[in-house]
Amino acid sequence: MLSENSHGKWGKMNGCQMLKHCDLVLQVALGKLELPRIHVMFEAIGIFTKIEMYIFNNGIPRNMPTFQKLIVNFECDFDVSKANLLKTLEEFREVCEKHRLPERHRLFGKMTEKDWTFLEYKHLDHHLKQFNV
Repeated sequence: MLSENSHGKWGKMNGCQMLKHCDLVLQVALGKLELPRIHVMFEAIGIFTKIEMYIFNNGIPRNMPTFQKLIVNFECDFDVSKANLLKTLEEFREVCEKHRLPERHRLFGKMTEKDWTFLEYKHLDHHLKQFNV
């Protein structure tokens, strides 16, 4: 069970930071957080990675670099972070039902609803496994 004292099997985040990070990533899909532009070479790698994840149904590699805006390396409140993530997950579900997800992602390029839901699932699953949840 995840708690404020949980430590991951890899990486530097604690349980609270992981919840906050996952919330921030979902906020990108909701259009509440804009990621910076990246070099076209990195977007090409991102598009390839998205395709590869579909073909091989593999997960996200451990300790993969992320956008600076999504790094949570500060202390946070576990209960607040948990409540915020659950609220954001509900907002994501509602936006999916209304078919109002963004058409592009800075790293993964053109996005369909299937892309968003698949990649958000893979991301959340990656971090839950990190903490044995």
